Amino acid sequence: MGSSIFWFLPTGGDSRYLGRSNVARPVTNGYLRQIATTAEHLGYDGLLIPTGSGNLDPFLTAATLANVTHKIKLLVALRTSAEGNPVVFARKVATLDEALNGRLILNVVPGAWTEELEAEGVFLSHDERYELADEFTDLWKRLSKGETVTHHGKYFHIEKGRSLFPTVTKPHPPLFFGGSSPVAHEYAAKHIDAYLSWGEPLEQVAEKIRDVKARAKAKGRDIRIGIRFQIIVRETEQEAVAAAESLISHLDDKLIAEAQAVQRASDSVGQARITRLHGGDRSKLWIGPNLWAGIGLVRGGAGTALVGDPQQIVDRLREYEQLGADTFVLSGYPHLEEAVRFAELVFPLLGKKGFTVDGNVTTGGAFDVPVVRENKQAAGLRVAA
Repeated sequence: MGSSIFWFLPTGGDSRYLGRSNVARPVTNGYLRQIATTAEHLGYDGLLIPTGSGNLDPFLTAATLANVTHKIKLLVALRTSAEGNPVVFARKVATLDEALNGRLILNVVPGAWTEELEAEGVFLSHDERYELADEFTDLWKRLSKGETVTHHGKYFHIEKGRSLFPTVTKPHPPLFFGGSSPVAHEYAAKHIDAYLSWGEPLEQVAEKIRDVKARAKAKGRDIRIGIRFQIIVRETEQEAVAAAESLISHLDDKLIAEAQAVQRASDSVGQARITRLHGGDRSKLWIGPNLWAGIGLVRGGAGTALVGDPQQIVDRLREYEQLGADTFVLSGYPHLEEAVRFAELVFPLLGKKGFTVDGNVTTGGAFDVPVVRENKQAAGLRVAA
């Protein structure tokens, strides 16, 4: 298995339980740096840094990691509706890419929940957000190539705009993106280097991949595929299932109903697909072999998890590889410990360099676990990633 394995940086908070509990972890830059440096040490290929009103700023967070990481790539979420002028954005990207010595990747997020966007001054429909993203991305690419841009469009007006600072990565940092609507697939086919799907059942992911690749081919392009999963891996399947049940053990029906109402109010086609997998029903959480939708009861976005022993997890990942996936963006609660656990249990089966030496697992030392502070509400349940 030669796929890249990315981990997730929980900039909206972390916990070993979803929902209300007294063990939620506050977001601190020190904790995020600890996760990032641990993931790099273990041999993960990249880190996804999400966006959203409940998250720290992804670009500033990435900048704080520039001098404490050296190899791991940073997949930084870009909300096109909130970034302002593409000329200013081009300068910001060039600055961060230079600080990271070419380790920057951008994850395009055209939208979010309507109330969240309106609170930030964005009053656009679903399709209008994609129109804006298309115009924004096209302009940014031209600026990144060194063009002087004059443009009078629907969303942006620029007179002789230039970016004086080229990016380290040529012609620009790669673009990741995930979206399930026809207009999203068309945007991906035109602009995106890697299409990132949430972890739906195989047949549903295969359908999306076929459509995106066909649209890209019609434009003379090829597009890579990634899958976004939560992970619950233990030495035995029984232990993994118990850990999954423990993760949602603090959820009550009222909290689930509130979260489901928010999810159903979203105009995101992808969110609607994830919500339909379980419909808020605890009895319908197993949606495929080792594929569990319990996280989606309250978390928007990536709401499905692979649950099982190490070999089962590898077998499931390989099935998605056979569909064309070459990148997996993973996460687990709490993110520090689960990053270590996944690497210890699964990396040896993947032959990940830096973690296996002549077949023997090497951890390279112990990792400190942060102090857990009391907090009545676990954060990070509405993350656009």
